[in-house]
Amino acid sequence: MDFFRPAQVMLLLFAGSLIPTGYITMRQSGLLSAAVARVTAHGEENSIEFYVATGGDDSNPGTKEKPFRSLEAARDAIRRLRQTGSLKGPVTVWIRGGVYYRTQTFQLIQEDSGTREAPMIYRAYGEEKVHLVGGREIKASWFEPVKDAAVLSRLEEGARDKVLEVDLKSHGITDFGELSISGPMLELFWNGRRMQLARWPNEGWSLIGKVLEIGEDSERRLVDGNKRGKAFRYSGDRPKRWTDAEEAVLHGFWWYGWMDEHVKIERINTEKKEITLVRTPGGGIRKDQWFYALNLLEEIDQPGEWYLDRKKGVLYFLPPDGFRKHVLYCSTLKEPLVALDNTSYVTVRGLTLEVTRGVGVVLGGGTHKRLAGCVIRSVGSHAIVLDGGTNNGVLGCDIHDVGSMAVRMTGGNRSTLTPAENYVLNNHIHHYAQRKKVYQPAVRMYGVGHRVAHNLIHDAPHQAIGYDGNDHLIELNEIHHVVLESADAGVLYTGRDWTFRGNVVRYNFIHHIPFRPGFGSKVVYLDDCASSTRIFGNVFFKTRESAFIGGGRDNVVENNIFVECEQPVHLDTRGLTWDHFRPDGPMYEPLKRFRIKEPPWSTRYPKLARILDEHPQAPLGNVVVKNVSYRSSWRDPDKKYVKIADNFVTDKDPGFLDAPNMNFRLRDDSVVYQKIPGFKKIPFEKIGLYRDEYRATWPVSNIQP
Repeated sequence: MDFFRPAQVMLLLFAGSLIPTGYITMRQSGLLSAAVARVTAHGEENSIEFYVATGGDDSNPGTKEKPFRSLEAARDAIRRLRQTGSLKGPVTVWIRGGVYYRTQTFQLIQEDSGTREAPMIYRAYGEEKVHLVGGREIKASWFEPVKDAAVLSRLEEGARDKVLEVDLKSHGITDFGELSISGPMLELFWNGRRMQLARWPNEGWSLIGKVLEIGEDSERRLVDGNKRGKAFRYSGDRPKRWTDAEEAVLHGFWWYGWMDEHVKIERINTEKKEITLVRTPGGGIRKDQWFYALNLLEEIDQPGEWYLDRKKGVLYFLPPDGFRKHVLYCSTLKEPLVALDNTSYVTVRGLTLEVTRGVGVVLGGGTHKRLAGCVIRSVGSHAIVLDGGTNNGVLGCDIHDVGSMAVRMTGGNRSTLTPAENYVLNNHIHHYAQRKKVYQPAVRMYGVGHRVAHNLIHDAPHQAIGYDGNDHLIELNEIHHVVLESADAGVLYTGRDWTFRGNVVRYNFIHHIPFRPGFGSKVVYLDDCASSTRIFGNVFFKTRESAFIGGGRDNVVENNIFVECEQPVHLDTRGLTWDHFRPDGPMYEPLKRFRIKEPPWSTRYPKLARILDEHPQAPLGNVVVKNVSYRSSWRDPDKKYVKIADNFVTDKDPGFLDAPNMNFRLRDDSVVYQKIPGFKKIPFEKIGLYRDEYRATWPVSNIQP
């Protein structure tokens, strides 16, 4: 078979640590003796412990009784021990509970690495709550009722006595950043949640009416009255309230259901009900596409909504219920909260990393380092960037309220097909891509040989998992309620490269995926001739176009269960007709770059080695066998391009353990085993999160329909 079976990605669970950079003033005497005195802690030979506490002092020896105040002090103490040759076993830095405000990245570099025998560990002490915060507290006592008559007249009448204001500049907060769809900007976070920049409508979207031609932007007329202009008609009267708003922004899917963009309003003609933008969105504007308005003082009408007058530095905020029970933060740090740069055998464990304008954590290069049992939330950009290296991972974390991606993962060598064996395992990832809506999945993989397993992923506007490259394993994940705001989008997505081979999607439970107009949503979306993905042993429930083969080759759809799905399997022939796949087009460049007719490519993927000797654009070699379709709209794909055999289509319960409660495990006496000889049991009970010592929280609340 022309696909990789990762037997596989074996996870070495190790101990490690984290150490930041920065100049630290340290005592020149007594530190080494204090550290050496703690050797054999917890009965582990040659182990060393340090302590950090908010009430500590960096001139202390770092003992439990006299802890350091900063993480940097602990790091530098470890460096000093290393220089003397005193490090011969594991080192643990215990961080006592409290809030540690960060104004710079907590960074470890290569010299701060551990070893297999002597890993570095930075972790919360016991059950104490440790928060690393890249922002400032906005105290409740700073707020006052709005008194300015001009401001009150712009507020929604029902909110005028509820909205509060604070002059941020008077409290030293002056850098607000630029209003942006994904760039670093000041945001508000409360109780771990992103507060909503005032918007209309409060939920959902408004639709674009007739599209108008405007000046130089009208040179290209498109179809059905849709143009490359920058003005359009709207319905209703709500924009009448925005005529005094100087910084109003529209966030829209202007032409495509898979591309969103922020554009400022230039002017509003309330008589003609026309909005003119400052520029044409990419691709133009299409009637009946969707948008909402942002950054409007006039639209503060829901608890948690806010608006910042950037010229005056005045923040307007409608507090949520129980406002004083939790701290309100504004994000200030643009750099990552934590960065592990080419370190190895390092673990960061049990911390809450939150409130930043940029990336939460960077794990770059090195080997055997991990972020374990942490909460990463209230992040402006990506929560975690796992950049290269081998056997590095994100384990047991809770990741939510993220502006862009949750985890961006690279690694491995595509030229040699050497796997990275990096992993994202047992994480609860939800409410991500809250600012930039598309192509910001829970996990995005690039390279060779990553594993994404046992995660619970839900509540997002676009993808759950995206993958480019080779030999990735996506297994035992539960995914639901994603692709909520976009169209022509996939829950799992790859595409536009014949050399993406050997990827396996198996034993996942994917359910309740909505369908929008405009090419809708797919589940495993093998777009634009993506090839050689094996879709095996998955359970799809209430989805549409679950296995979508967009003109690709050598894909296998086998041993899956489709429950109440519309068109479980789709295959088309786009490669035969689209210019993108023409000879010597962009699809052919990777075939030359990776020398597919030479080892290791030719031995790993013999079918790919023959592609230029056949008909590359034709969707040859696909297989759809041994699948169960229950109360689904099953239609066989074109048999000219696919092998179809031994699929069982039925409207009668095939023997699920408890279908009404979404337990689609097959009983041992299921008719499926008679109808499809050789059908393999799907380990349904093992799908999703599991409890172990690294799980950040348990039990986990999984919002079900």
